[in-house]
Amino acid sequence: MDFSISHKDKGSKARRGVIQTDHGKVQTPAFMPVGTLGAVKAVHLKDIKDEIRPDIILGNTYHLYLRPGLEVIKNAGGLHKFNSWDQPILTDSGGFQVYSLSQIRKITEKGVRFQSHIDGSYHYFTPENVMDIQRDIGADIIMAFDECTPYPCEYQYAIDSMDLTHRWLKRCCKHFDETEQIYEHSQSLFPIVQGSVFKDLRIQSAEFISEMNREGNAIGGLSVGEPHDMMYEMTSEVCDILPHEKPRYLMGVGLPQNILECIALGVDMFDCVLPTRNARNGMIFTDEGVLNIRNKKWEMDNDPIDIKSRSFAGKQYSKAFLRHMMKCNEILGAQIATLINLNFYMQLMEDSRTHIENGDFSSWKDVTLKRITQKL
Repeated sequence: MDFSISHKDKGSKARRGVIQTDHGKVQTPAFMPVGTLGAVKAVHLKDIKDEIRPDIILGNTYHLYLRPGLEVIKNAGGLHKFNSWDQPILTDSGGFQVYSLSQIRKITEKGVRFQSHIDGSYHYFTPENVMDIQRDIGADIIMAFDECTPYPCEYQYAIDSMDLTHRWLKRCCKHFDETEQIYEHSQSLFPIVQGSVFKDLRIQSAEFISEMNREGNAIGGLSVGEPHDMMYEMTSEVCDILPHEKPRYLMGVGLPQNILECIALGVDMFDCVLPTRNARNGMIFTDEGVLNIRNKKWEMDNDPIDIKSRSFAGKQYSKAFLRHMMKCNEILGAQIATLINLNFYMQLMEDSRTHIENGDFSSWKDVTLKRITQKL
């Protein structure tokens, strides 16, 4: 994997770059649509490629491990061939999902024993087998196994959790370096900075992760309920330490305003289920603001959902029609809403890259946020 920076914003720490993988280029800043089970929910592959046009998508190690299972994915030749996506893929480590299973998992030095949310069967994740699982899945970028701390948590818990994540990272790196990729493309391992919302721990973790000298780095354990200002403070501290010449990935973020603010702090990559999940619940992101399409106020509104959307769905369908589809729980409603939201996010990334190139990202961001965060 190679990363190059072509432009820097004059009024912030935002930067414009390109990640080169064996499956193609990722233009940064980049947002990765989440394909938890190998596919982005409610969207055909053709629409992903022709309409949404992301450079990279994300798959979930925990869920793919449980269903369809590694045997099925390996039999197909890896996730790229299994889901017919021939561009870059990133897989998370499963650490966040295990964190969310707090009632049915046990964390030890060796790893995490957990119960499947599907059938209650017991499984074990260790730093070593999580590397093996992600080798089998075959993503271009894979994540180290970590413990994601909850918010809020005690300072001592955050220390112990961070230290455990660092010990696990050493084991991940050792095992990754001692094994070969299974398929015909290379894979890159990203460590994850932890430390909860404690500045000294975030600094310590960022310094440790930087010393591991991997091809990119991630920031985890944020966007788990802490105030946005706290998220920005921790992100800023970490970005000032992580190597300038390597991509920085802020995991699980988030709202459009969170993304733009964190681009300004020096983050290059983002992912979140928010645009797709909220679409299925009727929250639509548009150029003029956010609307709840289920509200009765849209019942007689025959104007396009978002005339400035780069998606045909935003311009073709009316608010009244989409409301009708959503109220009736028609599958088409989820499809339309998902196309609009993901296109909104992709357009936001394209515009961000353009304004970083122009050197006016910071001023553009401030104006844009006032418009797109309005509740319609």
